[in-house]
Amino acid sequence: MSGSILLPSRRRFLGSSLGGISTLTGLVFAQPGQAGEESTGRKTDKVRLTWGFGGLNLIAKERGEFEKILAKDNIKVEWLGPFPNHAPTMQAVTGGSADFSFGGSTTPALAAIIAGSPLVFTQFVVYEPRTTAIIAKDDSGINKIEDLVGKSVAVNRSGLGEFLLVAALEKHKVDRSAVKFVYLNPPDAAPALASGKVDAWSMWSPGVDIARLDYKAHDLFLEGRDLDFQIDFISYLTTRQFAADNPALIRAVNAAFAAEVQWIAENTRESEYIAQKKAGYSDAIRDQFVALNRSYRLYPVSDKAFLEGLQKAADWLVARKVLPEPVTVSDHLAVL
Repeated sequence: MSGSILLPSRRRFLGSSLGGISTLTGLVFAQPGQAGEESTGRKTDKVRLTWGFGGLNLIAKERGEFEKILAKDNIKVEWLGPFPNHAPTMQAVTGGSADFSFGGSTTPALAAIIAGSPLVFTQFVVYEPRTTAIIAKDDSGINKIEDLVGKSVAVNRSGLGEFLLVAALEKHKVDRSAVKFVYLNPPDAAPALASGKVDAWSMWSPGVDIARLDYKAHDLFLEGRDLDFQIDFISYLTTRQFAADNPALIRAVNAAFAAEVQWIAENTRESEYIAQKKAGYSDAIRDQFVALNRSYRLYPVSDKAFLEGLQKAADWLVARKVLPEPVTVSDHLAVL
């Protein structure tokens, strides 16, 4: 499926982009090659992974070393995609056509769990600097959050876009009811901003970076600069049944991702070039990512301190009605 994908134009990529690729450093869960059939619980020799035009999974897919690591455990890898954002990868997992979501926002993941999806987290990622931003076109007359009163902002429901807008309005003491939330996924939000059907867009990298350049836009609120604490994290999920049946396979996948993280940490520039080649964005955007030199850290589902932070974030989102009801994160973790 992935082999037939053509390089997208920059404008097409705006509608299908995910988190940007950058330097990653992280915790190593287990040494690749140690989790095999002799470990308790593995009922398949194939893992189906989702990918999009950005993020760790794109690099893993394009380099090909990920498959070689898992082959040591006699596990075959199948890549499914590209996907435009996290929600449809979770739908693929719950629908049985994929085994793992592709490393996306914890906020729509929690929303899916609350809605009844039988998902559990298998690992988490934290990255710095955080580059999700609310942007407006330079000729819009919108130069600060207060200028959004009476305006429309495209956001992804129960995701990074929505939570960042909620946080920005709260920080600047703008009543939420004074701003129109327009719920659009990236493929629809990008052309809506370009055509003026919405006045602003809350979006993550690299889509937000491309939009600034292509649409002559500027930041109103930047997560890493303007948000005082982290609310959203990167996450991988599978179904509860798959986790129960295949803990050894999940450990092997986590270890392969840890090896990929280590390679990217040691090859920042090369990783950015790999991402750009597949995603098709400009050299200027690629060089911005190289200069950012972002760092990523992997966290296992057993990390209690991390889970406390995620629970606080979930409670914050519930209090502000980004999430519809309370959720206990510890009830939705793979047992590894």
